Amino acid sequence: MPKALVTGGAGFIGYHLARKLAADFEVDILDNQHRGVRDNALEDLLAKPGIRMLGLDLCDPAVARDIDRDYHLIFHFAAIIGVQHVRSRPYEVLTKNVAMLKTALEMARRQRALERFFFASTSELYAGTLQFFGIPVPTPEDTPLTAGDLGNPRTSYMLSKLYGEAMCQFSGTPFTIVRFHNIYGPRMGRSHVIPQILEKAHGLGPGEALQVASVEHSRSFCFVEDAVEYLTRMADLAACSGKTFNVGTEGPELQIGDLAQLVLSIVGRGAPIVALPAEPGSPARRAPDMSRAIEATRYRSQVDLAAGISRTYEWYREHVFARAELCAV
Repeated sequence: MPKALVTGGAGFIGYHLARKLAADFEVDILDNQHRGVRDNALEDLLAKPGIRMLGLDLCDPAVARDIDRDYHLIFHFAAIIGVQHVRSRPYEVLTKNVAMLKTALEMARRQRALERFFFASTSELYAGTLQFFGIPVPTPEDTPLTAGDLGNPRTSYMLSKLYGEAMCQFSGTPFTIVRFHNIYGPRMGRSHVIPQILEKAHGLGPGEALQVASVEHSRSFCFVEDAVEYLTRMADLAACSGKTFNVGTEGPELQIGDLAQLVLSIVGRGAPIVALPAEPGSPARRAPDMSRAIEATRYRSQVDLAAGISRTYEWYREHVFARAELCAV
């Protein structure tokens, strides 16, 4: 059976991808679990045959020398992510994200029959151009990229991914770069907008208002199952090698205030919404042009936003809000 490696596989998208890959691959999950937690869901996955956890730290270059050399696919998702983490330690974001990618690419270069190296980039790459020049929204992959304010800690994450894309381009490995756009779903931790609003709405008492930041900013959201479907289809297609793709859902693009109202409806709360100031550095709009990915994969996102948020809420209500299981922050 072919083998796949998912770095950061104890985290959100990596976990869901590893679950799907397990039907056709032996899957190694490489994770130091600095953020990805060993919760019940991960334990259940690791109990399946053909799934193995490698508790390694990609900041150690020796990992590239010691790792197996028979992987057909490598998905590199390991990174420091999340706005609160990026704000509090931007230097680590820059240095460690690049160091982890360097080790992962060295691993890829040592493989005997590697078919593809996937690099998880980000829609944050478009933020600087949007801020200073304006861009079309939905945004295509060939949009010129501009760095934002270098003194803003949030820029560190964008720069680590921009540099990472260039590393992939010149690495000599068969790569596919994917720029994720607001992927959400069960088990994504607590530091992203949908689980944050879900948790606030779930915990509201009688007469309390839901406080929401950046209410006039707009986003489009992609359920994690759709994102994983794009990834696995791209892995099967040789024509996707050497290409960069947005991965997300093109529409609907809706304001965060409207998202909060939808969450209140799903959670069953009739609370008013109190607008807080916009998050510093948060782009005013974000939605991907998905035409390139749709044409390549012949796939279009299937899970609509209300259904996806309902499924996400059911998972958080059962596993986190009610039972207080481990959950990434």
